[in-house]
Amino acid sequence: MTTTAPSTSSTTRRTWGSTMWIDLMGVGLKESFYDVGGIRTRVLEAGQGTPVLLLHGTGGHAETYQRTIGDLAEHYRVLVPDMLGHGYTGRPACPYTLDDYTAHLFGLLDTMGIDRLVLSGESLGGCVAAWMALERPERAEKLILNTGILDRPDEVGLQQLADLEERTKVLATNLTKEAVRRRLEWLVVDPASMTDEMVEIRYRIYSQPGMVDTVVDILHAVLEMNRGVYRGVDYMDHTRLAELRCPTQVIWTDHNPSKSFEVIKKAIDQIPDPDVVLIENAGHWPQFEQPDAVNRAMLDFLGRGDG
Repeated sequence: MTTTAPSTSSTTRRTWGSTMWIDLMGVGLKESFYDVGGIRTRVLEAGQGTPVLLLHGTGGHAETYQRTIGDLAEHYRVLVPDMLGHGYTGRPACPYTLDDYTAHLFGLLDTMGIDRLVLSGESLGGCVAAWMALERPERAEKLILNTGILDRPDEVGLQQLADLEERTKVLATNLTKEAVRRRLEWLVVDPASMTDEMVEIRYRIYSQPGMVDTVVDILHAVLEMNRGVYRGVDYMDHTRLAELRCPTQVIWTDHNPSKSFEVIKKAIDQIPDPDVVLIENAGHWPQFEQPDAVNRAMLDFLGRGDG
């Protein structure tokens, strides 16, 4: 059954500010760096209890979850890493396939002494989370897929991804805040919802030497995985979702670029008894555009909602 979550709520949990600090005041957030097989790995951490891993999308970073961390940290131990090649985590020379991300993240969890946990991800992070649950089902307590699922886009979706690729390539020759903003605006329905601070955060991350080149390479790998077999593996084979053995929630939106809700229905149908939530008035970043609706859906699924 699909539940439609409206974009406004009569029980708003927080008043969302224009800065990350305002959104996270009083949460007890800390920034940590772990050595994972020689790769310096950045993680934002808050809360206690069952670990919940939140994974960002292509070219993203931990700050993309700034409006999710606080609500979840009231009940759970929230872990938000910069994935391999992203943010302030190391950028090794590798193909950046789902296998590469999975191996690095399981290495991180082992380093932190975490065995079983909730896996959640947005966009690419959702695909990685699903891959982790399939590869090591004994470690996945629950799975939440947020605008990211193992399935290929249709022709319209491929054109939208090509637009994202062009916006990203511009950064390699013209790294300006305006160019960064144009790429970020691809993620949301209302361009005005993208804050100046998020633009500044991403601009500073991308200003690291060699960072934009890595982002371009990673996006190319993601596009190749979405187009078909990549390095001998069909990473977007939606039939594999039938192998999931943990409770799974799918959070999608009514304006998601690259993979519309109609396109991914066949993938959802493969998941055993999925909890499906459709977020209204949101694009590819519902956790940023409609945080109240997304956070409530996640907490209800995890068993800590206010109902």
